[in-house]
Amino acid sequence: MLGSTRGTLTSDLRARVVACGETPRDAVVHDTAPASVTPGDTDVSGRPLYAPVPDLDRFFRPRSVAIVGASDGEGRPNTGITRQLIAWSQRVGARLHPVHPARPAVFGLRCVPTVAALPGPVDLAVLLVADPLPLIGELADAKVPFAVAFASGYAETGTDGALAQERLGDAARRAGVRLLGPNTNLNAFEEFRDDLEGPAIALITQSGHQGRPLFALQELGIRLSHWAPTGNEADLETADFLSYFAQRPEVGAIACYVEGLKDGRSFLLAADRAARRGVPVVAVKVGRTETGARTAASHTGKLTGADRVVDAAMRQYGVIRVDGLDELQDTAALLARARPPVADGVAVYSISGGTGAHFADLATTAGLRLPRLSAAKQRELHQWIPEYLNVANPIDNGGHPVGDWRGRKIIDALLADPAVGVLVCPITGPFPPMSDRLAHDLVAAAETTEKLVCVVWGSPVGTEAAYRDTLLGSSRVATFRTFANCVGAVRAYLGHHRFVREYRSPFDDAPRTPSPSFRKAQALMRPGQQLSEHAAKQLLRAYGIRVPREQLVTSAAAAVRAAAQVGYPVVMKASGAQLAHKTELGLVKVGLTSASQVRDTYRELIDIARYENAALDGVLVCQMVGHGLETMAGITGDPLFGPTVTIGLGGVLVEVLQDTAVRVPPFGEGEARAMLDELRGRALFDGVRGGPPLDVDALVEVVLRVQRMALELGDDLAELDINPLVVLERGQGAVALDALAVCHPEREPAPDAEAPAEQEDGA
Repeated sequence: MLGSTRGTLTSDLRARVVACGETPRDAVVHDTAPASVTPGDTDVSGRPLYAPVPDLDRFFRPRSVAIVGASDGEGRPNTGITRQLIAWSQRVGARLHPVHPARPAVFGLRCVPTVAALPGPVDLAVLLVADPLPLIGELADAKVPFAVAFASGYAETGTDGALAQERLGDAARRAGVRLLGPNTNLNAFEEFRDDLEGPAIALITQSGHQGRPLFALQELGIRLSHWAPTGNEADLETADFLSYFAQRPEVGAIACYVEGLKDGRSFLLAADRAARRGVPVVAVKVGRTETGARTAASHTGKLTGADRVVDAAMRQYGVIRVDGLDELQDTAALLARARPPVADGVAVYSISGGTGAHFADLATTAGLRLPRLSAAKQRELHQWIPEYLNVANPIDNGGHPVGDWRGRKIIDALLADPAVGVLVCPITGPFPPMSDRLAHDLVAAAETTEKLVCVVWGSPVGTEAAYRDTLLGSSRVATFRTFANCVGAVRAYLGHHRFVREYRSPFDDAPRTPSPSFRKAQALMRPGQQLSEHAAKQLLRAYGIRVPREQLVTSAAAAVRAAAQVGYPVVMKASGAQLAHKTELGLVKVGLTSASQVRDTYRELIDIARYENAALDGVLVCQMVGHGLETMAGITGDPLFGPTVTIGLGGVLVEVLQDTAVRVPPFGEGEARAMLDELRGRALFDGVRGGPPLDVDALVEVVLRVQRMALELGDDLAELDINPLVVLERGQGAVALDALAVCHPEREPAPDAEAPAEQEDGA
């Protein structure tokens, strides 16, 4: 969880930042920070802008391994683990040292009684004991850099287990020992095939069982390089392995199964490192539903985080989120092996018009672009395809051309079209010998092009030679079993490369020092309290967010004078620290055009507030703002990522419409505009039914200013809701008509802060 006090880091990240300057033994940092970031740098909120990467080479390829609690006793759980670790050590060329206080030897290997008695340096200690905590100090004394704890009964069991896990993690950090687990397994020590070539998939899973399908990809000829089963993540976490794998030259994609993130900022920094290097990250993240979130928390003992925030954070940093393990396999495999696209157009080629139309529907709905082929290209295709068949895209060949020399000519012609970057051939079922010839031609053509060739082999059997030998035997053809997985993987492939081309790390430009607005805003903070509308608007003005001209008055006569100064017509509102829904209580009156109306309205508002037992600090007399689109913007805190920024369609129906988008700071103007594009009502900003277009630039500017507030005041401000935020015609700006702000209880106002203004605020 992110620190709740301004200027503090989480304990894990603080330890890692310190490690950048002082590296205790072999658990070293082998990367350098981007030129714009210095290790130890923090943004204005006190959160890190850089996280070091542990050198896990010696974890995955140790020179020597100690097994503490090794056994060869019949029927004992440790015996099977010991046997597997001996075989793994032999494969990776590591010396193995069994450690047991009472056994002279295990499986013929001489035992030592304690860690202190180890005969030489050890890179990795595997702890087969129920309580690994007492061993951490011994490992530190022996200068062992890495350890694995299999023991369970920690955070996954409840509060007491969580405290025990915290003690274990703290002990490992103090000792300079990088610990995998507890509640992990042997997946890191599996036997990986070394006869496969090409870019590999690196696998990170918090559940070993959920990684099994991806490990089996090797049987389909897809290379895997590493498997990190992170377990409860008392120390080493998903972010550590993500950063490490992103820098490995053999890794073409990283596939993750995530139940809960340990620390939001460390995950974003790791995803940022992968994005900078163009390494695709594909993830299943459990917790889309309340039931899934509860189950994940009980399994791993970690926060799952608000799913909308997790989803947005992943999109910001290019992490491709999928739902199923089958999608994870297919998408990661495609991204690991496919060359970058030369065009984003998708051509769908089939032997059946129905098949092509079906796939085209799915692809177009998913946002893929199926360009209409040029008239010249269609004439070329009709040399081999009957004239009565549609070849505009999708391309229907009628079946027979695939069985002879015409099949290859058609494929080559499609791949030669400059508008086509991806060729997809859905084959719903085998029809030998023509399907065998089609598969052969597709594989042969794929070897001659930089473009992506995909095949959907729809047979439920999957034992056909055309599939098992021809298609799966090719590293240049991406083969799928379902239309949906093919569409999703191709969309992810094109989206990833588009994202990488345009990516600029938000951490490079993140503010490091407070703005002049910060001190003004601090003076308005009231720890543990909700601010009145008047005070909340002063907060917005401090950050340059436009509000209407208004005055806070405490008498009917003062209200009349204020209305004359503000200018008729006016809006009058009751203002008090505990008023959240003034409209429902009748505490907002609009369109007042005379002094008598203002005088009577003042008395009416006071009477309603007295009846509702609502404490007031006065009545606001406000400028009436012209017609525009009611939107909203705000700040809320997330337990994993800290303050987040939300925008959406606003007004009194905001809870009903729920048309919002969220981002995790820091982010730039591009992300602010992308938030608008996510709204279902985005077209409203372009003008509706002949209406003028609205000032989108002004709304984007408000979003960026709200983000600055989130970064600077996130530890002071628990919640900010600007609603309605009216967006006017293009060139006329955006105005915050109402605002609600709630302060965190922890902080006290700065003793030398400036006093807030008391009466008039100008637009």
